[in-house]
Amino acid sequence: MAKFDVGYGGLVEIDTLDRQIVDALRVDGRAGFSRIAEILGVSDQTVARRFRRLRAEAGVRVVGLPNGIRLGYDKWMIRVQSTPGGASAIGEALARRPDTTWVTIASGGTEVTCIVQNPGTADRDALLLQKLPHTPRIVSVRAHCLIHYFAGGAVDPSGPTALTPEQAAAVLPPSDEGPAVLLDSDQPLVAALARDGRTGLPELATATGWSESTVRRRLDHLLRTGALFFDVEVNPVLFGYNARILLWMSVAPAHLETVGRALAGHREVVFAAATTGATNLVATVICPDMAGLYEYLTHRIGPLPGVERVETAPALRHVKQVGAVPAL
Repeated sequence: MAKFDVGYGGLVEIDTLDRQIVDALRVDGRAGFSRIAEILGVSDQTVARRFRRLRAEAGVRVVGLPNGIRLGYDKWMIRVQSTPGGASAIGEALARRPDTTWVTIASGGTEVTCIVQNPGTADRDALLLQKLPHTPRIVSVRAHCLIHYFAGGAVDPSGPTALTPEQAAAVLPPSDEGPAVLLDSDQPLVAALARDGRTGLPELATATGWSESTVRRRLDHLLRTGALFFDVEVNPVLFGYNARILLWMSVAPAHLETVGRALAGHREVVFAAATTGATNLVATVICPDMAGLYEYLTHRIGPLPGVERVETAPALRHVKQVGAVPAL
């Protein structure tokens, strides 16, 4: 068992069972405690008690999100260079937008990165062409369209896992081959799940104005077709990863697929995607410390054929992960 001071009121003790519960929720965010308990070989009460403690003391949160890959959404990674002292205000403004995730202050506190996801191009154009360039304290804006995903988010339950392959398969919910579609009428449901993916059916019924049976059927359909997926917000420090780094890589086009697939197999990589722009591959890496980053760069990235250049941007703070920012 390890103890971590994660800023939620003192030391939090994390053991293998805690990690298994979190990873099970990455696979199915609404899995019942009894189902998780059966797979892990413990009691329902133990799983419920552990989850409540992780949520209260470590900020763990399950979040339901639109699956932009299945829905064919427009998805961009934005890099905003700010004047000294301006990154926090810019990051907080971006975090309040419902279409942003992973709003991060990086590179010594003068860069803000975020992912913007929209069903169409209208709001993206407003963000890139109108709003950001006129925001005070911005020095430059670079936009990278995400054109192929290798790891992270809806692609897979990313990052190191405490589950065996058999346990992960047992948690995995059923799926259908039908088309993934989100309707305008689904938006209240989506908004509620973005605040808490484990919100109960009575509360979801109140939020949507539907009956509980309608909520259950619609949510089951959206999850089965892949229109929605679940992610878990958690401080990587809980898992012993104190260094979070964005890698912006230039890879020879002939090797891009090979390098991307290699990154997807690295335990250190929690997100990887091919992009447009001056660099064509972006990845988020977690390491125990900066010495671990050196080892990763020299022994895992260095030998990959086709990697021409790597820019590293240490993440100082996540202003927003994937869920909605609570209203003030």
